[in-house]
Amino acid sequence: MREAGSRPLGFYLHVPFCASRCGYCDFNTYTAKELGGGGSQASYADTAVSEVRLARRVLEDLDRPVDTVFFGGGTPTLLPAAELGKMLAAVRDEFGLAPGAEVTTEANPESVDQRYLEDLLEAGFTRVSFGMQSASSHVLKILDRQHTPGRALDAVKEATAAGFEHVNLDLIYGTPGESLEDWRVSLESALSAHPDHVSAYALIVEDGTQLARRIRRGELPMPDDDDLADKYVLADDLLSQAGLHWYEVSNWARTDDARCRHNELYWRGDTWWGIGPGAHSHVGGVRWWNVKHPTAYAERLNAGDSPAYARETLDPETRRVERVLLEVRLVEGLPLDILDEPGRPAADVVVRDGLATVDGGRLVLTRRGRLLADAVVRDLLP
Repeated sequence: MREAGSRPLGFYLHVPFCASRCGYCDFNTYTAKELGGGGSQASYADTAVSEVRLARRVLEDLDRPVDTVFFGGGTPTLLPAAELGKMLAAVRDEFGLAPGAEVTTEANPESVDQRYLEDLLEAGFTRVSFGMQSASSHVLKILDRQHTPGRALDAVKEATAAGFEHVNLDLIYGTPGESLEDWRVSLESALSAHPDHVSAYALIVEDGTQLARRIRRGELPMPDDDDLADKYVLADDLLSQAGLHWYEVSNWARTDDARCRHNELYWRGDTWWGIGPGAHSHVGGVRWWNVKHPTAYAERLNAGDSPAYARETLDPETRRVERVLLEVRLVEGLPLDILDEPGRPAADVVVRDGLATVDGGRLVLTRRGRLLADAVVRDLLP
């Protein structure tokens, strides 16, 4: 607990509801139809508040306020703004929020309007992240996204008008059928709304998804690595020219204040408690995760039991490996003293091959290194 008390503290609140299921998504989410009679959206906030109170009892010796709060899903904004506010208030009441705490919610563009966003701001939210994915209607159709191409841009404008200083747009590149020009239009459209943060992720075909089944049947091609590389380079060019700078391989921010501090907490292995079905937590080198189904989650908490399903204690070597996996992706780079004896000469090779530079005792990826980040990690962990 002493280690946990010395590191930033975050809360992740998982809202597992979606209006419909996107074909590429393998997150722990449910539509109302799938849930049947259990896991009610109407009672979800109260159930989540119960776990916040459980966290306070478990962490009774942790005497520090919360630095970041992140609502993800699913679609958190399917719940009324007042319900999200209730969950945030529980975190504030039980732990306190640090001065300048970052409070983010994800949102589908069609699930909010300016009044809803104003209510979020009044409840204490400081940041909103919209899932835009693409400006191309045929790409959105393949991804099974429900919003129209221009709706995300309007949502950014509404968030700005409501008073949000920090707004992110999430983009996905590499969808089957997406041309380089489609991707350029998506980037330019996103930039036209003037967000202060953009996340751009290569499409990953996850087993068990509708997209994976369509590719397996030959209806759609697999994403092509060369195409993904070309699209990453284009994203980095256009975002950089617009004044957004990379700080993690897939994330660009206009200023340091615009960076997602909650995600940085994950990347640096700090302390967080995950609220909700399937949510993961990490405190002092112990990691655990909750039961996945909302009904089972609610039943455990209503019975006064922990919703945790399993846990593991991370040994020093596992923690070191995870630091290499994550910190090498950051613009600050990976401290070279984290590397073991085989990894140090590998770092020299990575630098010689132009995949990284050394700055102040840290290994920092070049753009070519960012394109090959997974390969760099494999080299550093022989």
